[in-house]
Amino acid sequence: MAASLEELEQHLSHLRTELRGAVRARDRAETARIRRALREAEAAWEHALESEAGPDDEALLTEPPAPQASATTGAPRRKERPTHGSIPIREQVHQALSLLGAPASPKLISSTYEAFFTESLVATRLASLRRDEERSFTAQGYARPYYICAALTHDRLVPARGLLALSTWPVERRIIGPLSPRADFLTHAVGTAEQIQRLTAAGHPAPDAAWRLLRRFALTIPGAYDAAAPEPDPARVIAAAHAEAAVHQQEDDQQRQGAAQRARTQLADVQQLFGAAPMRDALRDASGTLS
Repeated sequence: MAASLEELEQHLSHLRTELRGAVRARDRAETARIRRALREAEAAWEHALESEAGPDDEALLTEPPAPQASATTGAPRRKERPTHGSIPIREQVHQALSLLGAPASPKLISSTYEAFFTESLVATRLASLRRDEERSFTAQGYARPYYICAALTHDRLVPARGLLALSTWPVERRIIGPLSPRADFLTHAVGTAEQIQRLTAAGHPAPDAAWRLLRRFALTIPGAYDAAAPEPDPARVIAAAHAEAAVHQQEDDQQRQGAAQRARTQLADVQQLFGAAPMRDALRDASGTLS
């Protein structure tokens, strides 16, 4: 059975993590092997995207050249977000969110990326990233493989304050209901523990910062932390997080699914990713000022 786009994206994220470890370890043979696997996975991702789009959607799969000026003002278009180090900031955020597995704040995204990867990610630089992504999606649609988008409140379907998500996640996964913050926290803990397990299995010791991040999660999950142990046990953290999540999962899932169904029937594609405009913004757009 062919892998889904989401499975392939997770595999790509895993391979990139392995590649970083191999480069740090100066293992040329392993680095070459992982690079080949990355190329194969990227080709499989492109094929899966084409299959999902269908034969009539070829235009969606080709990113058009960026126009030199705005169609309405003639002003030059804004450039891509700057690169920090060697990796664009949106790719840094994508890697951190893929690892965490649920909507997260800029601070947690920054802490997670810096815990597992070599570059730093300054949280304050994420302030305008979602708006830049929304402008890009509005102009080009699904031309990019993914967008950094918004988590949505379950009641009003507006952007949840301070939370970023991935466009490749289903709407249900991006909805924030009354029980979702804790459920997502547990998902973050599982994602962090699983990443440490993957690094260990690949023969690459997890950085100290990754263990500190896992400890922060484990300390607030009943049964996840043994104070006598030098470091949290990732398997124990995962088991404890799953046990707690099961308590509220059914109710949380129902709230998310109900809100997601409303989003699909009431919102356009761009609104499903970036949220419906709050009433305050709608009034400003309609009159130019607030009444």
